[in-house]
Amino acid sequence: MEFRCRLARATGDILEETHVADSEIKLRRDLEKKGLYILSLQPRGVLSWKPLTVLKSRRLGAREFIVFNQQLATLLRAGIPLVQSLDILRQGVEKPILQSVLNDVYEQVRSGTSLSDAFASHGAMFSGVYTASLLAGEKSGGLQDVLNRYVTYARIINGVKRKTLSTLLYPAILLLLSLTVVAIIVLRVVPEFGEFYTGMGAELPLATRAITALSANVRDHFLIITFVLLISVCVIWAWLKQPERSATIDTLVLRIPTLGSVISKFSTSQLTRTLATLLGGGIPLVKALDVTTRAIGNRHFSSRLETVATEVREGQSLSSAMSRQEIFPAVAIKMIQVGESSGALQDMLNSVADLFDEEIETTLTRFMTLLEPILLIIMGIVIAILLLALYMPLLQMGTVVQ
Repeated sequence: MEFRCRLARATGDILEETHVADSEIKLRRDLEKKGLYILSLQPRGVLSWKPLTVLKSRRLGAREFIVFNQQLATLLRAGIPLVQSLDILRQGVEKPILQSVLNDVYEQVRSGTSLSDAFASHGAMFSGVYTASLLAGEKSGGLQDVLNRYVTYARIINGVKRKTLSTLLYPAILLLLSLTVVAIIVLRVVPEFGEFYTGMGAELPLATRAITALSANVRDHFLIITFVLLISVCVIWAWLKQPERSATIDTLVLRIPTLGSVISKFSTSQLTRTLATLLGGGIPLVKALDVTTRAIGNRHFSSRLETVATEVREGQSLSSAMSRQEIFPAVAIKMIQVGESSGALQDMLNSVADLFDEEIETTLTRFMTLLEPILLIIMGIVIAILLLALYMPLLQMGTVVQ
């Protein structure tokens, strides 16, 4: 197997060579025995192309990355040097993407690069919150404490996301099953009834004729309809992925009843918890606001926070700058104002995040309690209408015979 290698000598000379080896691990050992420093090492072929690397970059396992940071903090607290700790941990990682990243980070740190710069070199794969926390830990000398704080932050954020998705999972499955039943009735059951009624030669009710005509058109043009739907989804997806469109969509989503409230609370929780984590790592407020701006998922919130960061940089307090934006919840602004006046801003920010996390869970539970029976009633009505339209001619025939 061939590998493209970018190597460095002890004298500082940079080499770009191609080597053949049975495995990447064996090649690394051979190069290290020769006194060479590995800057990058990639297998040649299709799988090493950069486009695929970009596509895979977002598949970094969140849970495995949290475990890595927790283990790294433990090793550092035990007094093991950073380079040796990275070397130990990278060998135990199973996920290929994370292992590849840690191999590169290890080589960079061993050659003199700081840990924060090594992770930052991988671009959007790692959040600005993480790299900024590492930078603060390196400057303060408390890297293990910063890592523990980040692990706590990541677990809470991922926990809220996981609860939200699990709450929405059952209604999604229920809706999918209902649509599947409707599709089976339209594509399989209706044609059988249509052939039966055609053989009778009787005039059918309007509802029956409409359903049989719809079923025939769908069956005759099924491939075309499927193709058009796929193209439409792709076009809409590409349109929504444009930055200016995404900001508009995020603004409109906030106006949707119930859903907009949940997203607003989640964005506020994410904002305050991220800000508290960065402040706890020793990062100044203005710098922490800049990093938090890039960490918030909702772009409308992000743009408003950019304005807040500008006003804070000009000397305004955080609470007063947020109050002028008219998007942040009043209770959050009031609590932040109390935190600023008492000198406990970090603790108050965490309290705001905890408050909104509890409200999100309560709102979702109440929403799901109402949504599930509503979905059942709607789909029951739809299926009942379909069956009634199919059996209406038989009912009329029974009446005539009697």
